[in-house]
Amino acid sequence: MSSHSIKPFALTGVLLALAFNAQAQYRDEARPDGITEQSKQLLLGQPYAGKAGPTPKLADGHPSLNGVWKLLHEDARPDGNLGKDLPNFQLPYTANGKAQLAANYKQIDPEAKCIIVGIPRALTEVLPFEIVQTSRRLATLGQFGWHRWVWTDGRQPPSDPDPRYTGNAVGHWEGDTLVIRSTAFHDSSDGKAWLDDNANPIGSDAVLVERWTRPDLHHLNLDLVYTDAAYYSAPIHYTRHFVLAPEGEALPQVSCEWNTDWVVTSLEPGPGKIGADGNRYFGPDKQIVPDWPLGSVSDPTRATGYWLYRKNKPKPSDLPADAAQAK
Repeated sequence: MSSHSIKPFALTGVLLALAFNAQAQYRDEARPDGITEQSKQLLLGQPYAGKAGPTPKLADGHPSLNGVWKLLHEDARPDGNLGKDLPNFQLPYTANGKAQLAANYKQIDPEAKCIIVGIPRALTEVLPFEIVQTSRRLATLGQFGWHRWVWTDGRQPPSDPDPRYTGNAVGHWEGDTLVIRSTAFHDSSDGKAWLDDNANPIGSDAVLVERWTRPDLHHLNLDLVYTDAAYYSAPIHYTRHFVLAPEGEALPQVSCEWNTDWVVTSLEPGPGKIGADGNRYFGPDKQIVPDWPLGSVSDPTRATGYWLYRKNKPKPSDLPADAAQAK
């Protein structure tokens, strides 16, 4: 397994630039020049133009998916939207799906309240993630400390599983493709889970099938099908592509915890305005990534609980004490 460390995301030096004029950054005023581009460089993958390396293998001969992976952003395709590969980016809602979508628009984003992001939503976002894999199981590690286990030792799915934000997952190999099947999710009707950033609903009886391939050392591909008869009239097909993070990078430690009271009492419900291009963005100027750091400038290991998803209201800058001034 490659050992990567984003230090955190090369914080020394970079944070000094990002911290400049931090109050303006968090209060919906003009951000410092270069922050968006610096954030894109830190959070998104850059196309790899070097010599192709062979796919690494585990001792059992299966491909190793280990590593820190960054999204290869697709122009004209919305991030955070499970419908990105569908005509007009529109999901095939049932009547119940439309009703639950309307209900989700009346809720504060569960991720803004520091609830576990869950799968497949985490697979649609722009943040890097890590895979840790052995011959018996695989883990995907998210930005805010959440994780999921995928058993690959031949066991069967649990007969009566408790719901999980990431679903209950078991995997198997079909040649060099890792196939992961997940069931038993938290339902959006509970007010704690969205299918993606756009507030689309997720159902408790949904079935998610992911197919992961690593064609060479530097690239990872995802092809998934999401089936949810309660909320959608047809299965949803979705693809994504990732690039291996440069040597020396790893996920930083970020705790989602601060200003939750301000989030619940002050933040506009729903996903915000979604454009005709299917993208919710991270601000009115159509940022495709949030500003880095995700947390407090003074302590980047601690997120505010509403980590610059969109700038639809004034926000406290760093500390809970600032929340009263922002209202």
